[in-house]
Amino acid sequence: MKSKSLRQMAVMNVDKGEQIVGGWASAHIPQVGVYKLLAKKRVDGIIEWAHFVQRDNGLKEKVYRGEVENPEKLDEVLEIMNGQLKRVFGITMKAADYDMYTPGGKNTSSTKQ
Repeated sequence: MKSKSLRQMAVMNVDKGEQIVGGWASAHIPQVGVYKLLAKKRVDGIIEWAHFVQRDNGLKEKVYRGEVENPEKLDEVLEIMNGQLKRVFGITMKAADYDMYTPGGKNTSSTKQ
């Protein structure tokens, strides 16, 4: 997920043996930004997720984190988050591309895992 700012904050680290499960993003909301949900599968099989809003300046705020046991439970998390976004802003998050960076800031989004 791209930022308009050069400042990057790691919302989620992906360690060796872990897999990206997916990324979802809302349409841009004027004066708010873009709501995003990222998820990865850890080596132990647990799916870890992070939900946040990315402001127009690239700042990531309101970061909520959690864990679920399987993809069906992740679908429930996405459904709950989308229900709130729909109720408040009239929009939902859809599957989206995401950017990945090394600790040094190098973009590795096109690198195979």
